[in-house]
Amino acid sequence: MGLPSSLIDPGIRLIIAATAIGLMLLEYGLGRLVDCESHDWRESAASFGVALGQNLMRGLEAGLVAIPFAFLYRHRLLEFSQTGPLAIAALFLGSEFCYYWQHRASHRIRWMWATHAVHHSATRLNLTAAIRLGWTGNISGNFLFFLPLALLGIHPVAIIAMLGINLLYQFMIHTEFVPRLGPLEWVFNTPSHHRVHHASNEACLDKNYGGILIIFDRLFGTFAEPPRDQKLRYGLVGGTPSYNPVRVALGEWIAMLRDAWTAQGAKATLRALFGPPGA
Repeated sequence: MGLPSSLIDPGIRLIIAATAIGLMLLEYGLGRLVDCESHDWRESAASFGVALGQNLMRGLEAGLVAIPFAFLYRHRLLEFSQTGPLAIAALFLGSEFCYYWQHRASHRIRWMWATHAVHHSATRLNLTAAIRLGWTGNISGNFLFFLPLALLGIHPVAIIAMLGINLLYQFMIHTEFVPRLGPLEWVFNTPSHHRVHHASNEACLDKNYGGILIIFDRLFGTFAEPPRDQKLRYGLVGGTPSYNPVRVALGEWIAMLRDAWTAQGAKATLRALFGPPGA
């Protein structure tokens, strides 16, 4: 769930896009300077194609997703000032908490993984991989995890804006060029932590789900440090990289629905749709 373009001034959108592209070019230049194979131009091109489709889908679905948020906010349980420091702190922590569980569910429920697998399909971790986001997040039900915030009394625009900040922050941590950040590693989701999250090494699978914060991973037992004796590998376990944006975006949906169609019995069908990936 991203930040709808309609909520951002066109000039600010242009600044954000130009800054992001500038950082991508800088990262690419650094990779060439140190002779590091940080990018595959075909994979980066596919990521831009996926990002274009995701933005088109997000625009088409924005009005539909707004309906349940508006309904629950209209029947909110609490009434309070939206701009006070306590309200802003509660919004930040609440959105981080909900994001943690939404992200964790996206790894453990195949119906949701069908969307999220898109983001993990890149075999090079760089800033172009950060924009490789699935087209079907709302079909997977990602927005459902944030509805309780509206029911508690937080304005839907504030929720979406905070998730937009989360998304912008996470863009910055999709890189291999930033080292460990000392004491900040205890509280914040850093590039080091996020490299573990994207790695397909067995010790790294289903770890470090946090958005801006890493504290919920520490609390709920899903935190992991980088393995000391292994080089991190990226991409989907057992997956074959594709440079076709449509195949990247829909490949896991096709595989999941095929498995459900050929499953023997209702229990096996449900497992194919809603069990863990690989089940």
